[in-house]
Amino acid sequence: MSEQLQQLGNPSSLHTHGRATRKTLEDAREVIAKKIDCLASEVIFTASGTEANNIALKGLFWNGKKTGKNLVVISAIEHHAILDPAHWLHTHEGAEVITVPITSDGVIDLDFLRNLVSERRFEIGVISIMHSNNETGVLQPINEIVAIAGDIPVHIDAVQSFTKTALSYKNLGVTALTLSAHKIGGPLGIGALILRRAYEIPALLHGGGQEREIRSGTLNTPSIVAFATAVKDSYDAARVSGLRDSFIAGVKRLIPDAYINGEKSARLPGIVNVTFPGTQSDTLLLLLDSAHVSASTGSACSAGVHEASHVLLAMGHSEETAQSSLRFSFGATSTQGDVDFVLSVLPDVISRGRAAHT
Repeated sequence: MSEQLQQLGNPSSLHTHGRATRKTLEDAREVIAKKIDCLASEVIFTASGTEANNIALKGLFWNGKKTGKNLVVISAIEHHAILDPAHWLHTHEGAEVITVPITSDGVIDLDFLRNLVSERRFEIGVISIMHSNNETGVLQPINEIVAIAGDIPVHIDAVQSFTKTALSYKNLGVTALTLSAHKIGGPLGIGALILRRAYEIPALLHGGGQEREIRSGTLNTPSIVAFATAVKDSYDAARVSGLRDSFIAGVKRLIPDAYINGEKSARLPGIVNVTFPGTQSDTLLLLLDSAHVSASTGSACSAGVHEASHVLLAMGHSEETAQSSLRFSFGATSTQGDVDFVLSVLPDVISRGRAAHT
């Protein structure tokens, strides 16, 4: 990124510097396309995963609305980058939004979706289900969802999954898929929407007509090049899974009444969501922070909002138990030493947290 920041040239310009920048950018697009298993022409760069989600959900809905389809289907555990635009479509565009419930294991209720599609297939403009949940790491059965949907456009938010688990746009058969660089070690403020070449959807941003006229704006070449560079980095899923499992075993040994949310389901390697009965998650978060451990009470995008996780509530938690839960994340740079350190401070943190809660 630092190297590319020193280069001149708008990739949309026709002069030498512009053409050179365009070639660098298109090479980066090819790298990302190869990794996600799509055509380079299907990669549309955005400023974030949130923007890509908004473009996909609104655009596919508006396409469907042209033929009288007014129903948006999402899951109960979506990131707010889907929940909020769905709500916006309801309040501003008159869309009907139906939320697919979740099992206690964190997986969407396929029977509910199957019955819904059977009864209202010709009313559904778009189905959007995340590939993996950002709070629990639970993977969703996307191939089965696509099979149920048939010719209904399916979008998936795969921001959390990219490079960490098997993920092929081609094999999944979805219409649209969202990525974000910062989840794989790339820079903040750059994302991508993977959209089938045959699909043209209304734009949210109008201007120079970049990115198939779906996302106008001067392309952020330095961040795109850095995104592609991060894609090339290796992610040892087996090693990270080992750290996760070591942490879980330690938690169960040290805090016997703690339980792992979504443990029975297929999950990403690096996310553990733990409920510690008799505690308050915000208190635990501050106590861990003082011990130099960074954890989360839910999505970082909702940090500072003191309310129970909608994901855990959808899984059957009460307000109290949902607010007694923390998310721990392990990444490519995490070590067994990190796990051991967290486990060394955890008993005291939980003890102090429970004392403060009584």
